[in-house]
Amino acid sequence: MPSLRVNPNRMELLKLRRRADVARRGHKLLKDKLEQLLKEFMSRIAENRRLRAEVERDLFEAYGLLAVARAEAGAATITQALLAGEPTGIVTAGQRNVMSVRVPVLQLSELPTPGGYSYATTPAVLDEALARLASVVPRMIELAEREKAIELLAAEIETTRRRVNALEYVLIPQLVSTVRDIRMKLDEAERSDLTRLMKVKAMIEEQQREA
Repeated sequence: MPSLRVNPNRMELLKLRRRADVARRGHKLLKDKLEQLLKEFMSRIAENRRLRAEVERDLFEAYGLLAVARAEAGAATITQALLAGEPTGIVTAGQRNVMSVRVPVLQLSELPTPGGYSYATTPAVLDEALARLASVVPRMIELAEREKAIELLAAEIETTRRRVNALEYVLIPQLVSTVRDIRMKLDEAERSDLTRLMKVKAMIEEQQREA
C-alpha cells in the first residue's frame, strides 16, 4: 500500500497516529452500523415476501371477478362504471428514522364507498370485485411503504459497505504504512545524528589529549 505524501517529522507523525485512531474507531462504528442494517433488512425481507404473496393472491381474485363482469356486461359498460365518481386523495405521506435512514410512512384515509354507476346495467359480480379490491388496498399501501423502505435500506447498506471497505483496505493501511515510514526515517535521522555527535565527541577528546 503506497504511503501518503507528508513531511517526515514528529508533528506529522503525531497527526497521522491520531488520524489512524479516528479512522479505526470510525471503521468499527460503521461495521456495527452495517451489521444492524443487514439485520433490519433481512427481517423486513421475510415479512415483505409474506405480504406481497397475500396482496398478489387477492388482486388475482379481484381481477378474475372483474374479468367475469366484463364478460357479462361488456368492456365498455364496465369501463364506464369504473370511471364513475370523483377522484379523491386517500393517502398521506410522512417519514420516520430507521437506522439513520429516512423511510416513508403512508397513512391511508377512509376509502370512498364504491358506487356512482347504474346497478341496472352492471352485474352483481362487479360489486363483489370492487369490494375485494377495496379490502386489499390497505395491504397494498403497506406493501408500497415496506418495499420503499427496503429499497432505501439496501442503498444505505451499499453506501456503508463502501465506506467500511475504503477505511479497511485503503485509508487505514495507508496511514499505518505512512506512520511506519516516518518512524523509520526519524530513527535513521536519530542514528545519523548520534553518529555525528559521537564523531564530534571523539574529535574533541582527541584534541584535548594532544593539548
